[in-house]
Amino acid sequence: MSTVTISAADVNKLRQQTGAGMMDCRKALVESNGDYESAIDYLRKKGQKVAANRSDRDAKEGVVIAKANADNTYGIVINLSSETDFVAKNAEFIDFAQNVADIALNTNVTSIDELKAAAMEGATVGEKLMEMVAKIGEKIDVTRFVQVSAAAVIPYIHSGYRIGVLVGMNQPTTDDIATAGKDVAMQIAAMNPLAVDAENVSEEMIAREKAIAIDQIVAEGKSADMAEKIAAGKLNKFFKENTLLPQAFVKDNSKTVGEYLKSVSAGLTVTTFTRIAVGA
Repeated sequence: MSTVTISAADVNKLRQQTGAGMMDCRKALVESNGDYESAIDYLRKKGQKVAANRSDRDAKEGVVIAKANADNTYGIVINLSSETDFVAKNAEFIDFAQNVADIALNTNVTSIDELKAAAMEGATVGEKLMEMVAKIGEKIDVTRFVQVSAAAVIPYIHSGYRIGVLVGMNQPTTDDIATAGKDVAMQIAAMNPLAVDAENVSEEMIAREKAIAIDQIVAEGKSADMAEKIAAGKLNKFFKENTLLPQAFVKDNSKTVGEYLKSVSAGLTVTTFTRIAVGA
């Protein structure tokens, strides 16, 4: 019998790494005289599907879940990643992601670390993640977590949980505004705009686009002064195509997204949005 003292921290470390039960981890460490790698081997020899050595694998598949609270003033979107599309389409995996998203929505967590520390079915989200890793045999993790607060927050999940969108708007939710929010969310999922409008595009990106435009124009033989003027026009086109409000509305190309929103309710606009796609 081992004379090495096995601490609760040692047991927890092995449990976090393997997803095995607490008593199984303690016994494995005792039988292995406290040697960590030998304890993992012990668990495997006893038929445990341990989660060891998964950290070097890429988790490029998974699902994205977007949800909002009852009065549509706050929403969250999470990405629960997996290694294969096969696992991502598994009903148990999707249900687990939904449960994690509910915890993210209904608690005050503000980061992935806080979410993993939140309570879930007698354990923590992090511990339940490790149990899923051990059970499924793939690297599974919460890789992204975003929150949005606004007068109205409309969630949307696109293409079999492949894309999740949250749209924040400046007026409280009504049936019409909820419908408009979903329409805009579908636009965001399809068109992937960079920002709400030109004012929300970073100075760095604007400078980059302008420099590219000027170089192209000068290369065509135009003068520097002329290049500046033409570049301004190119920037306006860039903003129209790549920011949300000036984009042509996909359901009615005769309107921009901004014009569509104002037709729903005077002054209605998007204040913020987030878009998360699997593997992006």
